[in-house]
Amino acid sequence: MRRDIFQAIADPTRRAIIALLALQAMTPNALAENFDTTRQAVSKHLRVLTECELVKQEQHGREIYYSLQLERLKEIDQWLSHYRTLWETRFTQLDQVLSTLKQQEK
Repeated sequence: MRRDIFQAIADPTRRAIIALLALQAMTPNALAENFDTTRQAVSKHLRVLTECELVKQEQHGREIYYSLQLERLKEIDQWLSHYRTLWETRFTQLDQVLSTLKQQEK
């Protein structure tokens, strides 16, 4: 079952896992050490991230390493780009208003 990528980033623990995997590939045990939760709970989060195709797993000997699929984050970036443009426009307008108010005070 392929889940929606936004389901993956909806949970703060999964966002934290993504941040850790952005630095390096890690095993479930290594990931679990960063959280106040069980390895099984981390494994459930990894399953969701795998189903969303945000992470992939590779077997190295007896260990499974999870790594981030950066190209999948582009979908989130594309969705946010519209809002980024909107925010930038509003910040520019706010800068203009503040500049005008500063000049009126002088």
